[in-house]
This record gives sequence, C-alpha cells and structure tokens, in this order.
Amino acid sequence: MKRLKSSRLHQWKRKLSTDINFCPHKACRGQSNAKTHHNSPILRKALSKLSQGTDRIRQLDAPNDWRPIHTGTPLARASHRTDAMSDPRDIDEDAILKALSPEELEQLDYELQEMDPENDLLPAGMRQRDQTKKNPTGAYDRDALMQHLEKEAMEDPDREELVPFTGEKKGKAFVAKKAAEIPAHEQVLLEPELEEALKNATDAEMCDIAAILGMYTLMSNKQYYDALGTTGQIANTEGINSVVKEDPFKIYPDEPPNPTNVEETLERILNDDSSLTQVNFNNIKDIPIPTLKEIFEAMKGNSHVEVLSVAATRSNDPVALACAEMLRENTSLQSLNIESNFITSDGMMAVIKAMANNATLVELKIDNQRQKLGDSVEMEIAAMLENNSSMLKFGYHFTQQGPRARAAMAITRNNDMLRQQRLR
Repeated sequence: MKRLKSSRLHQWKRKLSTDINFCPHKACRGQSNAKTHHNSPILRKALSKLSQGTDRIRQLDAPNDWRPIHTGTPLARASHRTDAMSDPRDIDEDAILKALSPEELEQLDYELQEMDPENDLLPAGMRQRDQTKKNPTGAYDRDALMQHLEKEAMEDPDREELVPFTGEKKGKAFVAKKAAEIPAHEQVLLEPELEEALKNATDAEMCDIAAILGMYTLMSNKQYYDALGTTGQIANTEGINSVVKEDPFKIYPDEPPNPTNVEETLERILNDDSSLTQVNFNNIKDIPIPTLKEIFEAMKGNSHVEVLSVAATRSNDPVALACAEMLRENTSLQSLNIESNFITSDGMMAVIKAMANNATLVELKIDNQRQKLGDSVEMEIAAMLENNSSMLKFGYHFTQQGPRARAAMAITRNNDMLRQQRLR
C-alpha cells in the first residue's frame, strides 16, 4: 500500500514539473485555475516529503541496464551505494503526516479533495468546495440589511418600456344595446286596476307573487318556499334580488341523561316483575362489565321483558357471550339492541350463532361497533336470516353486496309471511 501511494505521488510530481495545468484534484484537471491550485505551498511540501524515495523505487524496479550510471568522485559513488542500500519502501508516511500542524493538515485535506462539478448525480456538497468558513464581518443587523437592499433596489435603473404608457384609450367605447320592444300582438294587457296594483307593488310583494306564479328561478329556494307556506301576509321582506343569507343557527338542548336506575332495574329483572316489559340502558357509560353480564344472566329466566336495549354502554366480548347464552334460553324477548359498543367479530359471531335456537326475537340491532365485523360474520348473518322465519327487522349495514342481498330477501320473505297470516 505504501509503495502504491508513493508511485501515485511520483506520477503527480512528474506531472507537476512538466504540466502547469495538471492538478491531482480530479475536478481541476485541464482547468484554467489548476495552476494556482497545485502551486499551494502546503500541497508541494506534502508531495515533496511523501515522494522521497520514488526515484529509488523506479531504479530498483527497472532492469539493470536501464539503471543510471553515476560518475564522479569516489565519495559520490560511495554515497550512492549507501543510499541504494536503504529501502525506500520503509518510508513512514504516518510520521510525516504527524509532523504537520493541524492547520497544515486541514489545508492538505482541503487541497486533496476530489470534486466533480460536472456530475449532476452527486449532491451539491460533493460537487463544490465548502466556502462558508469565512469569519463574520460583524453582528447581524436586520434593519441595516433591509436598508442596504432597498438602497440597491432604488439605485438600480428601471428598464425602459418598449411601449410607453400614455393613457390613451383605443377602440370603441362600449354602448349598451337598447332593449327590444315587445310587439303589440305579444303584449299582455291587464285590467287598469291590476296594472295600477303591480306598478305600485313593493319588491317583497313582487317576490311573493313570483313564488305563487311558480317563477322559482327569480329567487332562492328559501324565499320560494317561505312564500308558498304563508297566507295573508308577506313572507319575503328583502325583495327578489336580495342576497341569499344563511339560516340562523338553531341551538338544540342536549339530551337528558338516562334516568334508569341500573341496580333497581336489575333487581326487578331477577324478580321477574310483570310490570317491567321494556328495559333501556342506552348511553349509560358507567355500567361495569360484571353488572352487564348479570343483566343478561337475569334475562335467562325472565318471561315478561320484551324489549332490551343496551346501546352505547361500552359492552365488549364477555358481555356478548353472556348475551348469546341468554338468547338460547329466553323465550319472551322480542327486541334486542346492542349497537354502538366494543363487540368484535368473535363476540358477534357467538350472538349470531345463538339465534339458531331462538324463535321469538323479531328485531335485532348490532350496527356501529368499534371495528368492522368482517366478511365471515356477514356471511353467517345472511345464513342465519335465511334459516330464521321470525326475524322481521335487522339493523346492520353490510359492506358486501352478496350478504346484503341475501339478508334483504330473507327479511322480505318473513314480512310477507306475516302479512299473509294477518290476512287469513
């Protein structure tokens, strides 16, 4: 490796001595500024130190008959023999580099950087040298900089206009055309009283008349329907050409919280209270999961509750499994709502499969869960509805066309069968 470096430096040294435009820096070869580049004293010092012995390498590698014949005094010949006995391959470049000062090493690294400004594929930092190492000229003053830029801009002469502005107007002035007169046979003649009434009518009255006559293109939809919905008074007070304004914002009060007492209702379900036919736990967020499971456990033996709704109660899969067990044993529940909960596809699959053993439920709502139920659950729902003749309403938004069509046909079939039974 040392010999290879020395050979390369020898080639550079020979080129430097013969070609003033040569530079070991790749980007400067053949350029006009190469002379000042490779004439750097730091670079020449490093090259002279690192290339010591390159002549000796060439002599050792050359044939015997090509070696130079030294003539002169015996002292000179002895000196040559002493120099030839030393191996130039033992030159320690690391020691030479350590002898350089940090400034000289930085300058040497700067001089030996290989740049390629013509290569567009390289980043900008590898195509040109870093030129940002200058010392600051002073503290940053934004106001002074802005004043300097403004002064430079004001002193810069404006370009002469090719066609100077004179303010002269060219072309013909626009003259509006006169409205064509309506022929006499097309004019609509009204009674003098109506003519007088229309002539003295206000814009608001004309707007209402246009709405009554069906001229809805002359006004906004709001003005049109307001005029049709009133009798005996003027609805539009702004005229036909009024700007459409937004409707006033209506403030609707929040829904009151669910007043259902969970503990009391659970006790009534356990006691099979005959007066309790509808149970609504919707939107009660603080019902514990064990309590929800107890509600479905209590519904197993209840024979009076017909409607059970637990929408938006944060029910999860354990609650869905308890619901599935309840559907297998309960024989009085007709409507079940478990929408807007955290039930996954596994819990919902258990509920759907439990419907195979239930013949009393006519309405089931399972939509708007936290995550999609998936294609397998939708196929199971379609198969359940096809085999269930009592289901009349099913609340779920299908994502696949196949299960949606099958479910719609099954629900329509069950409703037709119920309608035929009523007609008999």
